[in-house]
Amino acid sequence: MPSMPRILLRVFLVLLLASSHAAASDVDPFAADRQALIKLFREMEASINAQDVDRMVAQMHPQATVTWLNGEVSRGHDEIRAYYQRMVKGEQRYLDRYLTTAKLGAHAQFFGHGEVAVADGTMEDEFFPVARGPFRLSSNWTSTSAKIDGQWKVVSMHLSSNVFTNPLIDEAKAAIWYAGAAAAALGLLLGWLLGRWRRR
Repeated sequence: MPSMPRILLRVFLVLLLASSHAAASDVDPFAADRQALIKLFREMEASINAQDVDRMVAQMHPQATVTWLNGEVSRGHDEIRAYYQRMVKGEQRYLDRYLTTAKLGAHAQFFGHGEVAVADGTMEDEFFPVARGPFRLSSNWTSTSAKIDGQWKVVSMHLSSNVFTNPLIDEAKAAIWYAGAAAAALGLLLGWLLGRWRRR
């Protein structure tokens, strides 16, 4: 019959092995990949704020697809550059600048053998249009990245915003209200002037 010290030793060893196994299972096998992806996303953010499209596409696969906030789709580096040139750089551009502050949402999800990652988050954007004053917009992003030849590259990026509630919608509603109030005031003024003219 085993002695009490031996029984206690066995119990201690079992508990030690169990705790070691639990600690090992808590280690994130994708920790290094997550850091690489965060670095990639930060470089994307920095390139946008620097208005440097070449620096941005350097983080993307040559066949990457981007769905922009206005619903347009660009496929590949050339189309992404062309879109940015038309919107921000060209003579007929819509924007002088576009700034963003991006945040990561939940942890990236890895698929396959850990060579594909899907991440999402939010952005606080500030636009500086050519034809009007600046405005801010809260938006969301979803990105799919692939590990190719040991390097992570964005293969798909989707940007979206709430089309029902945003500063532009609020501005349009305010403009409609002001236009209606101005029309009502003008109608009252014309009625008053017409009444005076008739009394003469």
